[in-house]
Amino acid sequence: MIVASAHRIIGRLVPACVMFKDHFSRVAAEYATFRPTQPAALLDWVVSLAPARDAAWDCGTGNGQVAVGLAERFARVYATDASAAQIAHAAPDGRVEYAVAPAEASGLPAESVDLVTVAQALHWFDIDAFNREAQRVLVPGGAIAVWTYQTPTVEPADLCAAFLRFARETVDAYWPPERRLVEDGYRTVAFPFDEILAPPFELRVEWTIAQLAGYLRTWSATMRYTAARGVDPVAAFEHDATALVGDPEARCTVVWPYAIRAGHRPA
Repeated sequence: MIVASAHRIIGRLVPACVMFKDHFSRVAAEYATFRPTQPAALLDWVVSLAPARDAAWDCGTGNGQVAVGLAERFARVYATDASAAQIAHAAPDGRVEYAVAPAEASGLPAESVDLVTVAQALHWFDIDAFNREAQRVLVPGGAIAVWTYQTPTVEPADLCAAFLRFARETVDAYWPPERRLVEDGYRTVAFPFDEILAPPFELRVEWTIAQLAGYLRTWSATMRYTAARGVDPVAAFEHDATALVGDPEARCTVVWPYAIRAGHRPA
């Protein structure tokens, strides 16, 4: 689905010609419920790159989890997403100014933010246009960090095997082409900033099978499979996974490795 619209943000008009591929609006509520939160250690490291703590822009904010984390560390946080449904389901926080706007045209003033963040969304952007926008809105020496978590591992091992079959066989053909950038860890995307090597981070949660199934239903590949075939592929996985674990309330460990690109606006 391609959406084009104009929205007023931070007192400015966002151009109507900017378009985006809307993969997640119809599951915005599920996205807010089942997508894992970002680790505090990652946010602390990203924030440490900023030259000041006056203002940050979280682009492609989705359910606002990064924006809320930044609000604990910055005087002002602007959080934008091209999906009005995602913004409608974002975590309410009086310290965060949410707005509907594409990544490539934020509506923010030039040289107005100390930090730009993008969590699990860069691959959906027009990356060259977003890079220009990030350079425009960053203060001199301002920092940027873009990151994605990759395919996780699941414990116990037999459940991990079932999970990977779902990811690499059941829905693999239904991933949008942009997903390749995630699997590549963003290594091939243009990044015209003075780059900084990021330390390793991982995201770890303890989930029931129902929570794991809910997460799988937020995948763009799952939604495309369901739309194309009229069947929810997660239902079969959830049935088999519950049988493997035995107790539907038992917890499994899910661990995502991170890929991060970070740096500063060139002088």
